[in-house]
Amino acid sequence: MTLVDPPAEIAILHYPGAQLSALYGLTDVFGIASEQSQLIGGATAPMLRVTHWRPEAAAGPIAKTFDTHPGLVGRPVVAIAAPSLRDLPNDPVLLDTLAAWLKDRHASGCVICSVCSGAFLLARAGLLDGRSATLHWCHAVEFAERYPAVRIDADSLLVDDGDIITAGAVMAWTDLGLRIVHRQLGSAVTVATARYMLFDPAGREQRHYSGFAPRLNHGDRPVLGVQHWLQATGARDVTVAAMAERAMLERRTFLRRFFKATGLKPKEYCQQLRMGRAREMLELSSRTVAQIAWEVGYSDEAAFRKVFRKIVGLPPGIYRLRFRPEGTATALPPKARTAEHSCDPVHS
Repeated sequence: MTLVDPPAEIAILHYPGAQLSALYGLTDVFGIASEQSQLIGGATAPMLRVTHWRPEAAAGPIAKTFDTHPGLVGRPVVAIAAPSLRDLPNDPVLLDTLAAWLKDRHASGCVICSVCSGAFLLARAGLLDGRSATLHWCHAVEFAERYPAVRIDADSLLVDDGDIITAGAVMAWTDLGLRIVHRQLGSAVTVATARYMLFDPAGREQRHYSGFAPRLNHGDRPVLGVQHWLQATGARDVTVAAMAERAMLERRTFLRRFFKATGLKPKEYCQQLRMGRAREMLELSSRTVAQIAWEVGYSDEAAFRKVFRKIVGLPPGIYRLRFRPEGTATALPPKARTAEHSCDPVHS
């Protein structure tokens, strides 16, 4: 008898004033994706479970009010802060309750997502400090004033930073939904879902901030804390010793647990993170390859090119030509640069 894995749970936060079209639209997207997954892969193909969570009072608790698969045990692997069509609730106690719920989900290994003004809740929880994020352009100035530690990229439709994904305007929940489907169920199901719902994924996928989707729901909290730290810092200038110290583990114990939790050695993991950022810059910026190498932590351009080709399968210049969206400014001509020692940040 073939065993079927339980469906991955997507938890959507339903607060007063939340955009209902996003709440129920995402629910429909994930339901259609589950149907398409089984049409493509058969009865044992993976599915998605959707739950809605709503505060019972301003100070909580936040309770589950809807479940597509009631009675199943498990915990969410993705949590979404839906947008508000107008302003978020003005009750600071309620806002703190919502932010704390998101922060707790993040600490347990959830990928945390927001659409439009939902980014304010992520920022209130401190989850966006030192990170890039997007939201509706009309909120960008206010957001930047309130949360100066966050790098706002209001020109991007979607910013995928691995464990945190932010989407732009109020209808960007369609793009977020497809991104989550892609992560959980794969590209074939994503295309089938988009075709069924008449969504257009073409061109949008190219603007995703990172192609690396780290494993976060492994349950090892010290390792998860290190992963969040690496994601926030871009994995620049870190050592295994610093990672082990942050996890408060002995070096050999940390290496063993990190590999068991993530499936990668620390150096491989950091390379994946940095190459994800490099891909985004190659697609959307006019920086030279040497400048991008420096931005992601390599002082030796040749070392960067070698790692990029190993992970991506293409040289940086060819990748840029193939995946740059139409209308993006032409790359600057390359400058001569003296090769220095490699700045691969993970070493003994």
